[in-house]
Amino acid sequence: DHLEVEAVGERHHRADDRLVFRVLADADHEGTVDLELLDRQQFQVAERRITGAEIIERQADADLAQAGEQREGIADRDYSVESMLDQLKNTAPGILHTGSLALVPPEHEKVLAIVQGAKALGWTVSVDINLRPKLAADLNAYVAAVRSVMVLADWIKASDEDLETLGFEGVKLAESARLVDELRTSATPGALSRIALTFGGDGAYLDIDGHHHSLPVPHITVADTVGAGDTFWGNTLADWALQTEGVSQRVAATLELSMKAAAINCTRQGCQPPTWSEVQGF
Repeated sequence: DHLEVEAVGERHHRADDRLVFRVLADADHEGTVDLELLDRQQFQVAERRITGAEIIERQADADLAQAGEQREGIADRDYSVESMLDQLKNTAPGILHTGSLALVPPEHEKVLAIVQGAKALGWTVSVDINLRPKLAADLNAYVAAVRSVMVLADWIKASDEDLETLGFEGVKLAESARLVDELRTSATPGALSRIALTFGGDGAYLDIDGHHHSLPVPHITVADTVGAGDTFWGNTLADWALQTEGVSQRVAATLELSMKAAAINCTRQGCQPPTWSEVQGF
């Protein structure tokens, strides 16, 4: 009964130093979901190379946008559209996840091509918006880049801060249904079938093909909020991967489990997602 969910998205709260693409692999009979890199060797930091996080830490007083630009050429960006699509072609279609720093221009051009190719191959595309405005030299270009990928995604998660940065107005939990409608109106036909919106301490909202539910956050003593969104979305994806049928009928249960997982993570220092047993016992 041990479900291990690796946080989807950034691996470091100061810089998304290891964010690339993650594939939600098929769940095995013991119920373990692995969020693995498409090719760990390709994305691991090579000898004598420096990670994005280290660059940020060594330039603590530097402008964040400039620091973000210096990530060019490091290991987590050393990939090509062709190599990624070749790997997707040789793998049974599953869930391809991306977001955040992978969409900072000009990197988004490669990501957009991969997303388009993946969808043509039958992959389901998941995007955690998770904007990092201070790491973008040009915020308007960054927002446009995120939107270009977002409108193609099958499943997305966005926070209240994400929505405001994207230009949405009246962003609050009570307006979730309207916000979901506006998101879908801007998307390509058939996209954004599953949308999760988070509102910090106010709660979260989940919509699956029009079936929706909202919940307040559980009462906890907060130690650290790092990784809360990653844990929330990682558990949501895990639920859908483990139980592919009847997802719209259990939207409330999925949301509850994901919020419990995020709440447990917030009782710990750093990003430490809980096990399946811990979530069930919460």
